[in-house]
Amino acid sequence: MSLDIGGPEGDRAAEDDAIHSLDDEHTIDYITNKPVKLKGKEVVRQRIARALFHEYGISVDDMARDFPIPIQLEGTRRGTKRADIAIFAPETDHRLENLQRVVICKPEPPQGRSATKLRTFDQARQEMEELETLLGTETTPQVKYGLWTNGLDFFFREKKSGKFGATFDDRIDWPLADDSVKSGSVASAARLRRGEREMLKTAFRRCHNYIHGNEGMPKDAAFRQFLYLLFTKMHDEQSSRRDHRPPEFYVLPKEPFTEEGRQAIQDRILRLFSEVKKEYPLFDDSDVVQLSPRALAFIVGELATYDLSATDMDAKGIAYQELVGTNLRGDRGQYFTPSGAVELMVQILNPQEGERVLDPACGTGGFLREAARHQLNRWRAEEGTLGSPDTEEQVLAHQQRLGEYTEQCVFGADFDQFLVRATKMGLMASTGRAGNIFHMDSLAFPGGHYPDAGEALQHIPLPSRKDLEVDVVMTNPPFGTDIKIEDQEILRPFQDGVAQSWTRNKETGELEAGDKPLSSASPEQLFIQRAVEWVRPGGRVGIVLPNGILSNPGPNDQAIRQWILDHCWVLASVELPVETFIVEANVNILTSLLFLKKKTPQEKKASIMRSEVEDYPVFMAVAEKVGVDRRGKVVYKRRPDGSPIVEDVTEKERLRIGGKEVERTLVRKQKVVDNDLPEIAAAYHRFREQYPEPGAAQ
Repeated sequence: MSLDIGGPEGDRAAEDDAIHSLDDEHTIDYITNKPVKLKGKEVVRQRIARALFHEYGISVDDMARDFPIPIQLEGTRRGTKRADIAIFAPETDHRLENLQRVVICKPEPPQGRSATKLRTFDQARQEMEELETLLGTETTPQVKYGLWTNGLDFFFREKKSGKFGATFDDRIDWPLADDSVKSGSVASAARLRRGEREMLKTAFRRCHNYIHGNEGMPKDAAFRQFLYLLFTKMHDEQSSRRDHRPPEFYVLPKEPFTEEGRQAIQDRILRLFSEVKKEYPLFDDSDVVQLSPRALAFIVGELATYDLSATDMDAKGIAYQELVGTNLRGDRGQYFTPSGAVELMVQILNPQEGERVLDPACGTGGFLREAARHQLNRWRAEEGTLGSPDTEEQVLAHQQRLGEYTEQCVFGADFDQFLVRATKMGLMASTGRAGNIFHMDSLAFPGGHYPDAGEALQHIPLPSRKDLEVDVVMTNPPFGTDIKIEDQEILRPFQDGVAQSWTRNKETGELEAGDKPLSSASPEQLFIQRAVEWVRPGGRVGIVLPNGILSNPGPNDQAIRQWILDHCWVLASVELPVETFIVEANVNILTSLLFLKKKTPQEKKASIMRSEVEDYPVFMAVAEKVGVDRRGKVVYKRRPDGSPIVEDVTEKERLRIGGKEVERTLVRKQKVVDNDLPEIAAAYHRFREQYPEPGAAQ
């Protein structure tokens, strides 16, 4: 039997077949929702189309790809050039007379030294000519704005038509969807835009690369200079809202392109940064903005049009963490915990509002920021707005609650002062408060020579006080055979616990305490005990450990496992694939996430008196996929024939139409990333519905 399907139904069937047979070289176009080959400039076009919707409030219905525009060639000849993205007046036909903006996309340059030194408008005049050719045609006098980009360089142009033809002005940005030309040139009237995660990452990276490549600064110094300006921007947003004054962190359209304008920008920023140093104890007199006026104009131009206060925590956190990971990754075992593992740990531990959370080896603060984001998502779920963009009122209310939560419930410590500062800054960027982050050695606590141990003792004492108990500890301690702890002052408190030496009786096979204390121990062994000591009875612990400590048959490792069983209920163990840490931390090691619940004194006593080990269900999982392979390439779920699985994804955004904010829903098809970790988190909570946590109820 054969069927001949014609007309629209046949077209839709053909489209569905094309989508279902999608291969690795294709993606679903953000504009048309149809398959396109993902090569060359297409990567950049997809990123820009998404940003036009999420950041500029331009409806996808008002966009077209590869739109032909008549242009004048030499002499009287005419030709056609295509705009990679054409943007039309809202809710009009995609015809030449309705065209308003055009975008030219080019392939992104290879990442390397050549991609670090960003170009100025003067250095990219050839690209400007290409853009002006599209803007300046006589058949499209109503087109006002153009963008040329290769994903790294962004050159905005504005066309002004007069009696003697068109002129073109350089711009640092476009106005939003329904903003007038005037609103883009008056700082106090311009509306700011919320950052979309990929574009905010690009903006942060552009700022850092500009400083590093054009100011002759090493990467870590460039990172610090960028942070100064990032905090200046956030301070200006908060203080201008609080004091009901116009913002001062802005760039007028012509300022970046004149010496006088760049000097005006510098004067404003230095004045603001002096306020930052007075308001935030993170900074002192040694913190000085050392950028040239030209660099300041570039960075301020990149950041000024964003409303960072209204930008989602995800976008800010991801953008910030990418720069931190690039610039502050240590060589003493301070491996940065991959975001997927961080999210899984927080979802399983599920810290509640009001519970005090501690990371005693906080690194750059990934667990602490995720704990705050976890609360934010809980509030959104309670309000029935999870998955929708916040209104301005919600943004301000959530920011206030996040700040209070961070100040009251978020605690961290690290022995690296640069990571301590990075954590404080990351929390400040995400929540508006720096939390309670201490520069100290958590294993030597309450001793040690680092400066914040005394202050920490007033907030997170050991042994804990009833009024200062820690409810949740989550941490990824430094581990490795090359960073052993040998200081006997540090080891002594652990020698009756995880740092005791053990041997195995040759006849019975039973463990027996050794005659001498251990001369050294791996830090991850000690952090197990320290984490359990810090958390209250009935509190939860999540810790990243190398697999060997959970599976090696040696007597010392077996004794550590027995110590854990004596002092804790084991809630869950999740083994991670090697790809988890290879991509984000450049560490080739197999790890597991171990989840524990501290026994009460009565429960520990009952365990000792019991003649046999108590049996109770423990959640166990092995993650095989984490969304990327060893090279960092995204891995997708596949059908039996090998083609990637595609699903409908709903995206929501607030757009301004006719001067009013409206929420629009956009449904787009998307490949499904092959990541077991979200499924494991969901499976754990289903497991707990059937098997409640062992031990006393919290």
